[in-house]
Amino acid sequence: MLRTIGKRLLLLIPTLLGLSVLLFLWVRSLPGGPAVALLGERATPERVAEINELYGFDRPPVEQYFTWLGRLLVGDFGASIQTRATVVEEFTRRLPATIELSVFAIIVAVGVGIPLGYLAARRHGKATDHVLVGASLLGITIPVFFLAFILKWIFAVQLGWLPSEGRQDPRMDATHYTGFYVFDGIITGEWDAAWDAFLHLILPGLALASIPLAIIVRITRASVLEVQNSDYVRTGMAKGISRGTIRQRFILRNALLPVITTIGLQVGLLISGAVLTETVFAFPGIGSFMARAIFTRDYPVLQGFIIFIAIGYALINLLVDVSYSFIDPRVRVS
Repeated sequence: MLRTIGKRLLLLIPTLLGLSVLLFLWVRSLPGGPAVALLGERATPERVAEINELYGFDRPPVEQYFTWLGRLLVGDFGASIQTRATVVEEFTRRLPATIELSVFAIIVAVGVGIPLGYLAARRHGKATDHVLVGASLLGITIPVFFLAFILKWIFAVQLGWLPSEGRQDPRMDATHYTGFYVFDGIITGEWDAAWDAFLHLILPGLALASIPLAIIVRITRASVLEVQNSDYVRTGMAKGISRGTIRQRFILRNALLPVITTIGLQVGLLISGAVLTETVFAFPGIGSFMARAIFTRDYPVLQGFIIFIAIGYALINLLVDVSYSFIDPRVRVS
């Protein structure tokens, strides 16, 4: 197991190196430039030249790349052109918001998706199955930003049940130790602050959870259908093993491997959905800041944030692979 983990970590080096080349080329292919975006109407040729010289954008691209790569190797991700704060500071400041939103979304997706997928498989060919499959297909096809606007318009604007933006009511005097607002409210005993932060998570969390939930429903349904028709399930039933044992230990447990793979991939992909969701709900996380960085051509932020996200995505998938051995002993043996 340790040897496998070590190999996977070593594979991160060429992966991140290739990503750095593609990332460097992509951010410099964006129309305009950081100097023009920063100066706006004051973007005279002289001022643009000063900004480019200050940040080294006037140097040859190859020199820029190796200079940036050398700084990455010593942990220097640069500073934001817009805020002047370091990329690491900006990332760590906004990371708790995105993690809190993503955790809420994946809890909803897993907590609702697996039972619904299992129910659809158990009711295969019946009305319940058709309804759930149709709903999951609808959840996959609806764009996240469109669903976010619909949820915001109905539940925040028309009904007024839930807040429409932000992480917490700005009038609330809440204590923040960790940056996770719900958790901070719980550990400090400020239950009104925790509840308010939770309410702010519901609409963006539901929008962000829509696609993972739909995919988990479909994968769970297909996996359960495949497993429940296996020989060992029929053998267990022939031996008189109780239906509850067969469903829990024979069917559901063996059907979880592809579901866990899907969950791991969806956790990594939540960041891409968070860019749109956080922008719609003015949620101050990584996604909304990246969207702003794209419009302002903030090269250091884009490069640094995407590198951080890629590392996190790779580590999540490594954890998913390791979890296989705890669910299915056959993986451990092989």
